[in-house]
Amino acid sequence: MPNGVFLGEEFTSNGVSYEYSSSKRTWDLGGENSTNQNGLFGGGEWALSDFDPFSSSIGFYQAQDSMTVPGLDVSENQIHQQLKQFTDFGSFDDLYLDVVSPPFQSSDDKYSKLVSVDSQNSELDAPKKKRQYGFSSGSLEILKRYGSRFRRFNSEKVNVPSSEIQYTNSSGPTLAAELIIQLAAEKFIQSSSICSDELSMLNHPCPSSILANSAGDSKEVHLVQNLLLSAKNIGEKQYERAIKLLRECDRMSSTRGSPVQRLVFYFTEALYEKIDRETGTVTPKGLGKKTEDPLEALKFRDSTLIAFHCELPLAQITKFAGIQALVEHVAEARKVHIIDLEIRNGLHCTILMQALSTRFQNPIEHLRMTVVGTKSKEKIEATGRRLTSFAQSLNMPFSFNIVLAEDILELNKDLFRLDDDEAVTIYAAYTLTAMIGCPDRLEHIMRVIRTINPRIMIFTEIEANCNSPIFVDRFVEALFYYGAFFDFIANCMKDDEKNRRHAESTCFSISIRNIVAAEGEERKIRHVSISVWRAFFARFGLVEVDLSMSSMYQANLILKNFSCGNACTFDMDGKCLTIGWKGTPLSSLSAWKFQ
Repeated sequence: MPNGVFLGEEFTSNGVSYEYSSSKRTWDLGGENSTNQNGLFGGGEWALSDFDPFSSSIGFYQAQDSMTVPGLDVSENQIHQQLKQFTDFGSFDDLYLDVVSPPFQSSDDKYSKLVSVDSQNSELDAPKKKRQYGFSSGSLEILKRYGSRFRRFNSEKVNVPSSEIQYTNSSGPTLAAELIIQLAAEKFIQSSSICSDELSMLNHPCPSSILANSAGDSKEVHLVQNLLLSAKNIGEKQYERAIKLLRECDRMSSTRGSPVQRLVFYFTEALYEKIDRETGTVTPKGLGKKTEDPLEALKFRDSTLIAFHCELPLAQITKFAGIQALVEHVAEARKVHIIDLEIRNGLHCTILMQALSTRFQNPIEHLRMTVVGTKSKEKIEATGRRLTSFAQSLNMPFSFNIVLAEDILELNKDLFRLDDDEAVTIYAAYTLTAMIGCPDRLEHIMRVIRTINPRIMIFTEIEANCNSPIFVDRFVEALFYYGAFFDFIANCMKDDEKNRRHAESTCFSISIRNIVAAEGEERKIRHVSISVWRAFFARFGLVEVDLSMSSMYQANLILKNFSCGNACTFDMDGKCLTIGWKGTPLSSLSAWKFQ
């Protein structure tokens, strides 16, 4: 066995005790030393007050049922979205790809009931040469593209939809964060002396003077405009001008204000750090502020992960629709082996178990789960004991294996316990993106996956383009993405300030700082779009497969459980489902197999 590789103990369904109280809808997964902070897989109680992830209202369909979903009644107003692909800039380091994404095609007309398709070819162009000013024409095109995307969601209507209204106080902001950013971008482009007539207007269906109809709106538009001007000055190395604008942003933003004010607060800190890195200084808000490793910051505490699952439709859509796709590809297998590249709290595994346990045809004889990790052995083992206990409650034969390698380069096929009669699948949710900054490790794990040759790989990732080597392009892309996400969680978690604030102040703030301020190997947060992943996977012989009607139905069904679901959007990029907020993509879900 190579040094640094640990083959974990195999847990079976004869493991720890498991108690369930149907009257309280609470799973008691704790031990004597459990704490509330550790949540589901570190002890404490998992209380599901509003939505039960194992509710019979969410049914999983097997392969024979995948295109004939009973009772399908879809609201056109909720899910009829005009589809279009965009020319998105993205790269793996200095790898620039000329990619043509084919229009979405389906052999079944029933897809049109769930998603309307009007896609066009889209290319990833090589980056334009950096101009002498901070905001290149490419950066301005990004601003314009987001304006077009937002207009598309609003269906070119003159009246602002009610979902854009955030506050009733006439002296405070009344518009959603994305619209505030759009109006600020419009003003920025209008005031820029470097833009052409073609780029001078975002052409929102409502004039900004009409939209910004309160003092609060105008202040927030001005706040974001100052932030954009500051980034432009940093790109031009006009640091004194940038600092003056950042001081104004400091005065007008806070961590407890509106979504826009919170967003600007964290981006202001990121720009302070950017200036420190470029000038060799250390200021309290820049490099002087201690932050943890950005990849570690992405690992939410379990209580926050559970809150996200219960309160954010995005979290449930990717889990349920992804598990539906996985279940369909092992429909005839009695022995199933799931290789999870990063299990985290394992909530998706319980959804999978529930889905497999309800199979009437080809009942499951054994479920094996293998978890790949590089650290946190104790936490993974605790997850294994909890999942083993859950499997026992379902009377499901189950085993849990751990492959722990100090370096992912030590990973190889021989470390996995693979049986010829098992249907092997890969579940990769928000994990491969962490390796983009280490291309040797990313390519190594892909080669290992290819040797395993799974029936299917379920792939979920953040759908953003924050990997440009050009600072201002990264800044603009990140501003729109996190602006949409801050507005998303503000709407969906308005009754859970504790978990929302924790996520913003840790994971999101540190990610923003790393995207905006860091360069080279220190830049570890490198989100790229599905177009870039598609070209990368093609190198290893992976081909994209259609998501079934049942997966689409699962996604639509989830939205009906959330009051904020009407502002979520579904788009198809090739065969990939992208889930967004008011037109801005947030995550993508796709399925892959080897040729």
